[in-house]
Amino acid sequence: MSDSTAQNYPTRSIRDRDDLGWFSKAEAWLDEKGKGAWIAAMVLGFVFVWPVGLAILFYMIWSKRMFSRSCSRGYRRGNATHQAFRAAMKSSGNSAFDAYKADTLRRLEDEQANFEAFLERLRDAKDKAEFDQFMEDRARKAREGDDGTEATA
Repeated sequence: MSDSTAQNYPTRSIRDRDDLGWFSKAEAWLDEKGKGAWIAAMVLGFVFVWPVGLAILFYMIWSKRMFSRSCSRGYRRGNATHQAFRAAMKSSGNSAFDAYKADTLRRLEDEQANFEAFLERLRDAKDKAEFDQFMEDRARKAREGDDGTEATA
């Protein structure tokens, strides 16, 4: 397997990639180990050099690792979207596959836009039905008198 093929091979761990810095590799390694590894790193940071432990604590809170259920694989929330976008836009070197990938991504984006428009129409219909029900109830109450009988017009 050539060096360029190995960099695009999808089963490689994120921490084994050569284009990542030491911080990203350490972050990916801790994510693979789970929340316990993050907590252990924070405690060790406090024990040996307290500003490091404090920095890890603030980073865990800022990145929402402190309160999430797990920290698996480093593919989380906004970070996952950015990484997926970068991976999707990267050329494979095969023009036929790249054209197929671009067409598929465009089709998926169209389907997503159509689905979001459908959901918006559903929300609008629900809002309209609720508003119509409110107006109907209001009109009915206005027709009724204080004693509960229908008032004459």
